Amino acid sequence: MKYDFVAIPDGEIPQAVEPLFQHIVTTYASEANKTVSMWQAIPEECLDFKPHEKTNTIRTILIHQLLSERRFFGQFVGTSEPPVEVLLPTGEAPAAHAYIDKYVWLTRGRLPQFAAGTSSWWLEQRNFFGGLKRDRIWIFWRRVLHTCHHRTQVQTWLRLAGQHVPSIYGPSGDVTWDEADPTYSLEAANR
Repeated sequence: MKYDFVAIPDGEIPQAVEPLFQHIVTTYASEANKTVSMWQAIPEECLDFKPHEKTNTIRTILIHQLLSERRFFGQFVGTSEPPVEVLLPTGEAPAAHAYIDKYVWLTRGRLPQFAAGTSSWWLEQRNFFGGLKRDRIWIFWRRVLHTCHHRTQVQTWLRLAGQHVPSIYGPSGDVTWDEADPTYSLEAANR
């Protein structure tokens, strides 16, 4: 899959000290790139859109993403994180690119920390919500899934606002599927 924009190219992803954990570093960068691609698709006039009175606006989802990812990684995984006061863009109604800049900055700061993780570091038991103890690697993957959830919220809100939805793991409904893709249909899968 070729994406229109890559915030963190493969050549800038640090090498894990233990090759067994390279997939963690690479996947985190890849998922961040997908999140950035989705955020780039947000027109400024849609930042305060919400499809229902009981849902958050897109802007609120972006804010939550920045704050909650810092909490997960800083408090539960144990990465060094910047102070809360510098996490959000300044101003009354920052543009989407301001949230993107903060997100990429935070991601770039975490990548070397993940790359430095050894087996004992990744498998260390850490405190989690509700007094639970979980392996650091478990908490990491839980956060990646949480981020995917929020990215899907933004994707859905954009679709409901009548906006273009970019590719994530493959073409979106706004992109023509390749007929040669065996996952396109049962007929294609049987070829």
